[in-house]
Amino acid sequence: MTTVHTRRRALHPLVTGLLVALAASIVCGVALGPVPIPFPRVLTFLQAATTGGTIPATDAGQYHIVWDIRLPRVLLAAVVGAGLSVVGVAIQAMVRNALADPYVLGISSGASVGATAVATLGLFASLGVYALSVAAFLSALAATALVYLAARTRGGLTPLRLVLTGTAMAYGFSALAMLLVFQAPHGEAARAAMFWLLGSLGGVTWGSLPVAAAVTVAGTGYLLANARRLNGLSMGDETATTLGIDVTRTRRHLFVVTAAMTGVLVAVSGAVGFVGLMLPHLVRMVVGADHRRVLVVAPLAGASFLIWVDVAARLLAAPEELPLGVITAALGVPCFVFLMRRRGYVFGGK
Repeated sequence: MTTVHTRRRALHPLVTGLLVALAASIVCGVALGPVPIPFPRVLTFLQAATTGGTIPATDAGQYHIVWDIRLPRVLLAAVVGAGLSVVGVAIQAMVRNALADPYVLGISSGASVGATAVATLGLFASLGVYALSVAAFLSALAATALVYLAARTRGGLTPLRLVLTGTAMAYGFSALAMLLVFQAPHGEAARAAMFWLLGSLGGVTWGSLPVAAAVTVAGTGYLLANARRLNGLSMGDETATTLGIDVTRTRRHLFVVTAAMTGVLVAVSGAVGFVGLMLPHLVRMVVGADHRRVLVVAPLAGASFLIWVDVAARLLAAPEELPLGVITAALGVPCFVFLMRRRGYVFGGK
């Protein structure tokens, strides 16, 4: 009992520090960009917007940039980073595979088919700015159903069948998306599709935030409530069964929750790679393999991480933007190699 309380107390400073870092990252993410805005002015604008205050007419342009353009984008980056990190933690435990990430189930590749169809063929044009997100989410749901039907057996969902089925389906969906890109009637449509496939938060509005935030919070809460079951699954089905865990039912529920979270997040941000693969491992290096701790720290770390990735995407090639996946891959590959070379670390825990 003393050890448990000691560990909880040891986690509190880390969580507090990450919360402070997240708040600072949000302010910096709003202030930094092709048109930099001083930090005191950003805080003034945010205070005025949240308390109903007024600002001088001469500051209306900067206020519009802060409140209507950058703040929803930064908050969505935090939500997506947190959600992908949490989903990565859950999927790695669910399939007992250290290389698993939110896209191993083929959901992201399925969403790319719908998004690419919108960009290249103009489907759902009547939905305006929401056409791409709606199409991506609907095709992600279709991909989820296909993967589930193909992977399930009379004995339930097994880790190996899930990974193999998801990987195979992902290749098929990616091939279809690439076919749509190459058949695009003009180059700009193909470029837009490829940009989305690598992840982007450009054009985000306040309307993109509520559903993604609600799904991420609800999904994270569910996974935290089932952290003990995730601990059991990560040790193997036999061990989990001896601990009183219904492995088949638990894995089925986890599949639905993680697929829903992935579909919603991909629909609003595109396929941002490496976040759900690397953040869980980095967090485990710090707090250990207990999912009751990992699922508290991972979303905070993932949120701050993706905010700074988005800042880099806006600044490195200003006034153009880089896809988020380019930045995450540039950071993720060296980090991945470092983890493999690091003595004393085994994927999945210390």
